[in-house]
Amino acid sequence: MPIDFYYVPGSAPCRSVLLVAKALGVELNLKHTDLMKGEHLTPEFIKLNPQHTVPTIDDNGFCLWESRAILTYLASQYGKDDSLYPKDPKKRALVDQRLYFDIGTLYQRFADYYYPVYFGGAAFDAAKLEKINDAFKFLDTFLEKSEFAAGDKLTVADLALLATVTTFEVVNYDLTPYKNVGRWLAKAKSVAPGYEEANGKNVLIFKQMVDHLTKK
Repeated sequence: MPIDFYYVPGSAPCRSVLLVAKALGVELNLKHTDLMKGEHLTPEFIKLNPQHTVPTIDDNGFCLWESRAILTYLASQYGKDDSLYPKDPKKRALVDQRLYFDIGTLYQRFADYYYPVYFGGAAFDAAKLEKINDAFKFLDTFLEKSEFAAGDKLTVADLALLATVTTFEVVNYDLTPYKNVGRWLAKAKSVAPGYEEANGKNVLIFKQMVDHLTKK
């Protein structure tokens, strides 16, 4: 039976789960969760996820949240092989490191810089922008010697980073100084199964929300 997936289409973490599900051929029962209406604060949802965050999955009674944990669970549980999330300890550790880089550095710095402006009406902070630039320099270095984020094959790390980097792209962050990132981004978009349905159309929903929130 399909996995219940509580999500918001524009969210980068939610899009990463959609990308991994497509890559694995896993069927998701999509449950759009309207945060503005408090649908994540209902007693039913809090019973599933006490932190009341999206994305959340309910896999026949097994509930899990935090997108990168969901990605590795889906790949481990449903992967026909271990290509998306290798079993070899060193290869897996590299994938994990990239996932931690995504949540703790790259995506976090997006949130630190953009969200106070989009959701709080603050001014852009140049020091926070410099932190983003540093993060992209790191990612560019990671990609110097490999085609993908954690080696020579597409993994869940690429799909998580793809959701994050395309979010930067639609808010017009300048990616041109990072040649390796640009090469990787084009490649990842072209080889990620179901890219357009899982991420391409949904990242534009995020852009529409940003455009609406920042309209003068």
